[in-house]
Amino acid sequence: MSSVGEPSGRDYIPPQIDTNRPSHARVYDLFNGGKDNFEVDRAVFNQISQFAPALPLIVQEQRKWLVRVVRFLAGPAGIDQFLDLGSGLPTAQNTHEIAQQVNPDATVVYVDNDPVVVAHGRAVLEENEHTHFVDADFIDPEKLFANPTVAAHLELDRPMGLLMVGILHLVDEDAKPQDFVAQYLERMAPGSYVAIAQMTMPGKDSENRALGVRVFQTLSAVIEKLTWRDRAEITQFFGDWQVLDPGLTVLNEWWPDGPQVAPMPAEGNLVLGAVARKS
Repeated sequence: MSSVGEPSGRDYIPPQIDTNRPSHARVYDLFNGGKDNFEVDRAVFNQISQFAPALPLIVQEQRKWLVRVVRFLAGPAGIDQFLDLGSGLPTAQNTHEIAQQVNPDATVVYVDNDPVVVAHGRAVLEENEHTHFVDADFIDPEKLFANPTVAAHLELDRPMGLLMVGILHLVDEDAKPQDFVAQYLERMAPGSYVAIAQMTMPGKDSENRALGVRVFQTLSAVIEKLTWRDRAEITQFFGDWQVLDPGLTVLNEWWPDGPQVAPMPAEGNLVLGAVARKS
């Protein structure tokens, strides 16, 4: 594989991978400093960086938020099993690394259907007995929960951490995301938590509206079915679960273990996130 930086040592390219077509997972990984990508991915990365320079900050803040969420869930919340949907390529500060720093016995099941993600995920996690990778489409909960890996390593009768970070804006309304998210929540045991981060478009009167439109137009040219949702639409994903303080907010304001840092630049206001608990 042609990659940025030093080779990863895993050069096998699965035959189902189209190296001439950009992958959202690989481009996203580039913004996080990842190395597993192709020339076509770097071309998209450069295009986005030129026309929407806000995006790297958005992606990096989203990863920092995931770290804080998982640290909270594995620590004070007492969660020891996680289902990470649309997980992307395994880079630094992944769910299993954060959770297992707090609780070495925490179990993490990653789900993704990008061939590169699957190949590299399984290679990286091969020697971690508490971490597993499932090749599946997260928009089909029924099929996912029937997967032998999920059935063997996650106990649905106990509380779980369900992570849907930066994936729902890749699903358009034709896939009925409200319905399949509700199916996931219904299957979770009481005491479970769900974390959702979704890109949003600032309101028409917002000073960030022009920035949001520019980012959306750039991303829409390279990412199929990119879908922005407003605050009300994102709130609906949580159903009747109890949303933890400070509620659905820009990611930089969600700090359960300490004071928030300095205010974010306008770019950070293009993603909203929240964590909710099932009573």
